[in-house]
Amino acid sequence: MELDWTQTLGAGPLLGIAAGAVALLLVLIIWLRVHAFLALVTVSVLTAFATGIPAEHLIPVISSGFGSTLASVALLVGLGAMLGRLVEVSGGAKALTDMLIAKFGEDRAPLALGVASLIFGFPIFFDAGLVVMLPIIFAVARRLGGGVLKYALPAAGAFSVMHIYVPPHPGPVAASSLLGADVGLVVALGLLVAIPTWYLTSYLYGLWAGKRIELPVPDVLSGGPQTEDAENPPRARTVILLLLLPLVMIFFDTGLNTAGTAGWVDTEAPWFSVARALGSTPIALLITVFVASYVLGERRGRTRDWVEDLLNNALGPVCAIILITGAGGMFGGVLRTSGIGDALSDALSGIGLPVIVAGFVIATALRVAQGSATVALTAAAGLVQPVVGAGDFNAVQLAAIVLALAAGSVMASHVNDSGFWLVGRFLGMDVKTTLKTWTVMETTIGLMGFGLACAIYGIATLAS
Repeated sequence: MELDWTQTLGAGPLLGIAAGAVALLLVLIIWLRVHAFLALVTVSVLTAFATGIPAEHLIPVISSGFGSTLASVALLVGLGAMLGRLVEVSGGAKALTDMLIAKFGEDRAPLALGVASLIFGFPIFFDAGLVVMLPIIFAVARRLGGGVLKYALPAAGAFSVMHIYVPPHPGPVAASSLLGADVGLVVALGLLVAIPTWYLTSYLYGLWAGKRIELPVPDVLSGGPQTEDAENPPRARTVILLLLLPLVMIFFDTGLNTAGTAGWVDTEAPWFSVARALGSTPIALLITVFVASYVLGERRGRTRDWVEDLLNNALGPVCAIILITGAGGMFGGVLRTSGIGDALSDALSGIGLPVIVAGFVIATALRVAQGSATVALTAAAGLVQPVVGAGDFNAVQLAAIVLALAAGSVMASHVNDSGFWLVGRFLGMDVKTTLKTWTVMETTIGLMGFGLACAIYGIATLAS
């Protein structure tokens, strides 16, 4: 949020305030057992005052961070919860679970969920894809046992690596544009980085972490304790088509955007805007909920009152997730508005490292300071743009630099990242457990991705 106000504090005090704010937040939540929503709002207000944001701007700043996060999260979580409740209660989740187990076997169920998430994650943003997949993840975990993390971490990690490394997701697209990298080459090399990174850091790590931390399957998408309609359940094929419906619509929107950018279609035509609106994630999920209400409800002999009651019950349990996630966005917004991210950028921009290493370090620091991966990646790309523009880099080297920046932007997801709260609360984890699992996984995704990007850069350098 832009304010008519100039930050007078230097980089040192600002970074000290940021570190103190994070420490205070952890103390409030972990040791004093303050509710996460209250703790995030309190620390956001204190941080705003400590960094010198004028009192008259306080409410607009925290409201902006909170509201912008809710704008992207609340619709997805609410509609996703409704869809998940319909799939579960109708017996659809059980039908699809039975099919997955029959096809892949019980031992390979986490692999099957992860591979499906990799495929879905190519065109679908992280939060939307995860919300759609969670009912199936929970159903598989209930059926096979062993705790939810064994099944959820491979799937969540799959959506994460695709969102970070592979266009058409916004971060790598923006960085490619700023640095002049070929987007098609970034896609190819991004997949080369993302797939082995997922296998080691998300699939194998998910299996390992799931054995050591066995968490029960949450009821959060079930609208209460798990219940299934044993009579007349839908076929697994019906459930697959329902889950594919929003993904296909979103993929169509992504394809139209790419075609419009390339000049293949007329972006000024009325049909173009309408088609893109229908393919937007909230509209795609809304249409899917209506279709699922008929296919899984009325078509199977249920009354409209039954469907309405079911959907209403689905919303209550996710309210806490929505509010806590919004408060996480509020905290990150305060850190950005206060100038902490800019101070960190200025401090790191002249450190004299090779451009691929400097870009990774800057993106990592920005990610830790303000939480948003997309902001960290875009800002880091803008900072190294003059150095890259002045250098003589071939196409592969440019793509590798983009991937190194992307790797930095995913590092150390913690309490100022709205995704940290989204995943932690959906999986029923407290803050300490989320730090031990999700934060560790995201950090290893970044470290391995950076290593592979450096290897690609080195090979391209030797070959040139």
